[in-house]
Amino acid sequence: MKVVLLEDIPGIGRTGEIKEVRKGYAKNFLLPRKLALIATAPVTKQVESRLQREKLAESVDREKLVELARQIEGKEIRFKARMGGGERLFGSITAADIADELGRAIGSVIDKKKIDIERPFHQMGSYEIPVKLAADIKPKIIVVIEEEEKEAAVEQKAETEEKAEVEEKAETEKKAEKKQEKEKKQEKKKGTAKGEEGEKKRKAKAKEKEGEKKEKKD
Repeated sequence: MKVVLLEDIPGIGRTGEIKEVRKGYAKNFLLPRKLALIATAPVTKQVESRLQREKLAESVDREKLVELARQIEGKEIRFKARMGGGERLFGSITAADIADELGRAIGSVIDKKKIDIERPFHQMGSYEIPVKLAADIKPKIIVVIEEEEKEAAVEQKAETEEKAEVEEKAETEKKAEKKQEKEKKQEKKKGTAKGEEGEKKRKAKAKEKEGEKKEKKD
C-alpha cells in the first residue's frame, strides 16, 4: 500500500515522502496513529502544499534566529552574588537567571531552555556558554559572576560620597559669598569715586561763580 508520511519515521522515510508499506502495517499502525495517509492524488497534493508552507515559515524563522544570534554573540552578562563558605555562592545562578538577564540586555525574550548549561553555577568566575537557538545556530555569551560588595563597604562608600558632596557644596557657597563681597566692594569704590568727582565739579562751579561775582563788583 502506498502512503504519504506525515512525520519522520525511522527506517521508513521522512515527512512528505510517498512510501510503499505493508497493508497491515499501514492499517494497524501508521493510519490509526495519524503518522501517514493513503497516497491518493488529492492527499499527496495537500501534503506537498503543507510542506511548502512549513518550509517558507522555517526560512523566515531562520532569518530571525540568525539576526538574534548576531545580537547575542559575545554579549557579556554580569551577576553580583553573596559568598558563602568554601568560596561557594549563597544560592546559585541558574539558566533562568541568565535567560532573564540576557533578555533584558538585548530587548528580546529568551527561553531558559536555550541556555546550554549542565547545571547552575555555584562559584564566582567567568564562563563562556552557548545559547542553543537551533541545532546549527549557537551564539556564545560570557557570564561573569562577581562577589557582592559587603554591606559595611557599601555604607562607607555612601558616607564618603555624601561627605564629598557636602564639602563641594560648602566650597561652592563660600566662593559665591566671596564673589558677592568683592562685587559689593567694587560697587562701593565706584560710588565713592563718583561722589568725589561730583564734589570736585561742585566746588569748581562754586569757585567759578564766585569769580564772576568778583568781576562784576570790580
